Amino acid sequence: MKCPFCSHNDTKVVDKRETNNEDVTRRRRECLKCGKRFTTYERVDEINIIIVKKDGNRQQFDRQKIERGILKACEKRAIPVEVIRKAVDEIEAEIRSQDTREIPSKLIGNLVIKKLKKIDKVAYIRFASVYREFADLDSFEKELHVLLKK
Repeated sequence: MKCPFCSHNDTKVVDKRETNNEDVTRRRRECLKCGKRFTTYERVDEINIIIVKKDGNRQQFDRQKIERGILKACEKRAIPVEVIRKAVDEIEAEIRSQDTREIPSKLIGNLVIKKLKKIDKVAYIRFASVYREFADLDSFEKELHVLLKK
């Protein structure tokens, strides 16, 4: 690691700590030439995932977009935030485990629907009504009957 003060290449690690989210390692380093200390952060360089929308447009994967959608579906429901965050973590892990870096938005929607079905039936119906674009009351009613049969 190059010293930011004198540009010398030899430094030693004085202290190493994991950050709160455990995805980043913080290191205090000391330059062996000038003796000054500085901090570096190490994290995994994640590969960018591209989401392919229904209309063919592409956009970068945004974890917060999934979380906002689930939070909106769970609004005014007694669902702990930890449960929602865990669901988002699991969905993101599933997306990142795919063999391709271009993921259809339909896959993400289906993953969210499966998670919400397990978490809360009302949140599931709310999300499904937007995601599946129920055209009329009949399509909404059909989905509700399928849910009630299980």
